[in-house]
Amino acid sequence: MTVLTEADQISEIAFGFMGSKALFAALGAGVFTHLADGPLSCAQLAHCGPLDEARSETLLTALAGMGLVESEDGKFRNSPAAESFLVKGAKYDFGDYLRLQVGQQMYGLLDQIDDALQDKLPDDATASYAEWFSDPDEARLYSASQHSGSLGPARQLARKVDLSNARHLLDVGGGTGAFAITLCEAFPNLSATIVDFPNVATLGRDYVARVGLSDRISFVEGNALETDWPGDQDVVLMSYLFSGVPGEAHDGLLTRARDHLRPGGQFLLHDFVVRADRSGPKLAALWQLQHTAFTPRARSLDEGWLRSALETAGFAGIEVDVLIPEMTMLATAVKPA
Repeated sequence: MTVLTEADQISEIAFGFMGSKALFAALGAGVFTHLADGPLSCAQLAHCGPLDEARSETLLTALAGMGLVESEDGKFRNSPAAESFLVKGAKYDFGDYLRLQVGQQMYGLLDQIDDALQDKLPDDATASYAEWFSDPDEARLYSASQHSGSLGPARQLARKVDLSNARHLLDVGGGTGAFAITLCEAFPNLSATIVDFPNVATLGRDYVARVGLSDRISFVEGNALETDWPGDQDVVLMSYLFSGVPGEAHDGLLTRARDHLRPGGQFLLHDFVVRADRSGPKLAALWQLQHTAFTPRARSLDEGWLRSALETAGFAGIEVDVLIPEMTMLATAVKPA
């Protein structure tokens, strides 16, 4: 954690929304994808996409100032990070997640943060995922972008855990199946059940069918806090679930997870979690704050509370480690035999 001492450091925070919008605009105009073939001048970029030369110059200058592109001899090229993560179709591309979910949905919801923190949300405000996902269009936009954004963390999870002896995975709040698909592909003996809202499950079945896993991945439709879950599971996974539900639901979710596991079964919790002393990391803390904007009773999770809550729920072998650097942690625990 860096303690601020200068006015420009405060300005960097206050003007951060400008950088976000520049990134989203560049993604929408396909800038990084156009630059993937090599450096371009502003005039050349204008021939590739929707921006004229002057507007290309203004946007590329802002991107260069943030380090997203590099300028040399009148041309611009992608930074290594942009080339890896923001070029359409790249192996680790998550540009659609940033442009669609973060830029078009989450960004606007932060307008609610003042009222949400003071328990003054108006009646027409978005106040839960359940309400949000009851709209098929919002569910589609969120789920399609979240699927893209979850594939990278899912691959990291598959490398961190050994599920080679597991047969049944329950993915609670598993969305369109990015984690379930990735884990089933990594562990051929594994099958999965995903619990999520009806509009999300409808979309998820399409994703599952596209990769030929419909015989191994099924859906239970409903609000994960209320719907019955199948029992006798080898693994229960909750990814990004705790940050999106009221804090008072957490203890009950842990108890249900334990009760639906076989003895010796494994529990996996992946979410935005800050250090026990609440000194950060910054991105995890900001995501927790963002969730408060439309889940006003969400809890800011810290590593110390999480370890204690898992122990109280009756789990053993508890480990908590970083999954996405500076952003998420993975807690693993076992139901005693």
